[in-house]
Amino acid sequence: MIQSADGVDNETVSAPAEQTSTASTPHGTGDTPRENPPGTAATALATGGTAGPAAIRRRFTKGHGTENDFVLIPDLDGSADLDAAAVRRIADRRAGIGADGVIRVVRARCSAEPSVAAQAGQAEWFMDYRNADGSLAEMCGNGTRVFAAYLRRAGLVTGDSYDIATRAGIRHITVTGDEYATGMGRYTLIAPGEFARQGSDSVVTVPGMPGLPALSVGMGNPHAVVALPAGADLDALDLGPAPRVHPEPPDGTNVEFVQILGGGHLRMRVFERGVGETRSCGTGAAAAAVAAMLWSGDPAAHTRWQVDVPGGTLHVTVDDGGQVTLAGPAVLVADGETIL
Repeated sequence: MIQSADGVDNETVSAPAEQTSTASTPHGTGDTPRENPPGTAATALATGGTAGPAAIRRRFTKGHGTENDFVLIPDLDGSADLDAAAVRRIADRRAGIGADGVIRVVRARCSAEPSVAAQAGQAEWFMDYRNADGSLAEMCGNGTRVFAAYLRRAGLVTGDSYDIATRAGIRHITVTGDEYATGMGRYTLIAPGEFARQGSDSVVTVPGMPGLPALSVGMGNPHAVVALPAGADLDALDLGPAPRVHPEPPDGTNVEFVQILGGGHLRMRVFERGVGETRSCGTGAAAAAVAAMLWSGDPAAHTRWQVDVPGGTLHVTVDDGGQVTLAGPAVLVADGETIL
C-alpha cells in the first residue's frame, strides 16, 4: 500500500516486483522531512530496493528550474547513500519518477566525502547531486535553486540568505520574491593561453556541421561553449548523439551551443554530460554568458546577460573579480513516496 507523502516516515514494506511511486502537490513551509530510522532498512535505497525480504519506502519531492528537473531525496542524517543503479531507476522517465538528476538532501557533517564534511562549519546542508546516469557531479546551477527552495519550504533554513555545500565548494543563495540567485564562484578558463591567441581551445562536432571552435569554461564543472556561425540554425542542431569534443576532456564535458542575439542577450541549447540534451543548464548558462562576455571584445561593458533556454529564461552577472551570479526561478511541483 502506498500512502500520501504528508507525514509518512520512511519504513519497510513488502518488496514489490518493480518501483512504485505516488505523488501529491507540495505542502507549505514546515512540512519537514523526517530522518531515516537506524538499521538495515535505511540501506535499501543503495542496494536496489531490498533489505532481506523488505524494501525501503522513501519520500521524495519533484522540482525544476527552467524545466531542468530533479528528484530530491531527503536523507538528513546521511544513513542511506545512493548508488548509481538507484539513481538511474529514480531518473528513468518511463520506469521511474523521471528527472535530469537526483539530489540527496543531507547534512554536510554527515557526508562521507571529506571535502564536503569540511564545509559543515559554513553550510549545514549538502546538495549531493547525481546525473541521470548515476554519475557524481560537482555542481548543478539550476539544482542549487531547487535545492534552496526545498530547504526553505521544509523549514530546514530560515531567512532569505544562506549557504549550501556542494562538491564544488560553498554556494551562497539569495532569495528575492520568487527568484533565487546563486553565487556560482569565480569562472576559470581551462586553456587561457589558447583563448588569448585564438579565442577558442577546442573543436566540437555535431552531425551535419563542420567542426566548430569552442571555449572551455570552468564553473565548478566543465563546459565547452560554441558560438554558432551566422546563418546556422540553433533549433535545427542534431543533439541526439553526444557532441564530439577534441581534444576530449578526461572527465567529459557539458557542451553549450550559443546564438548571440545582441548585447547582453543570447539563446542556448545544451548537451549535459551524463544526461543528454536538457531544457536548461544553470552552470551552462553561466559558462555561455562568460564566453559571450569574453568574445565581445569589451568584457567590462558586457557583464549582464539574459540567457534564453528551451525551458525559460535565466540571468547571469559577472563582477569585476570574475565572480558569477546565476538567477532564475525554482518550482517544487510534487511530493510523493517511492519504493526502490
